[in-house]
Amino acid sequence: MSARNDVSPDTLGVELTEDGIVVEYTDGREVFYNGVPQKVEGTLRTQPGKLVQVLVTDPTETEGVLMYINDRNTHDSILEETGVGRVMLDPGEEEELFPGVTARADGYAVEIEADPEVARGRVFVFEEDEMEERSYEFVNE
Repeated sequence: MSARNDVSPDTLGVELTEDGIVVEYTDGREVFYNGVPQKVEGTLRTQPGKLVQVLVTDPTETEGVLMYINDRNTHDSILEETGVGRVMLDPGEEEELFPGVTARADGYAVEIEADPEVARGRVFVFEEDEMEERSYEFVNE
């Protein structure tokens, strides 16, 4: 498997529906994250080995940026064409993805900390593999 690089995200279209979240890539394709996200506060530890994605919306909730965390499957060129970003973290490494949103690698798990007020929008985390998909939204008490 070839090495993967960090990729900067572009602004993507976002539609929040009662059934889930639609993200429109810069190439015109869409992805649908099904279901109402579970509310979380502070820190979220994802399951080891899952594909982790972080979406931060703007205050209007119609645009946002999407980052993959430690995704080794998607080629850089595909991310660049779709506008999705990626950050690669070594175990123990931490990086601020956006103001108010930090990702940290803890072994094969990823921990996300977020403060929606600082992020100035809504913060969602999606974790998935071929068996299941879970979604979360950071909230402040």
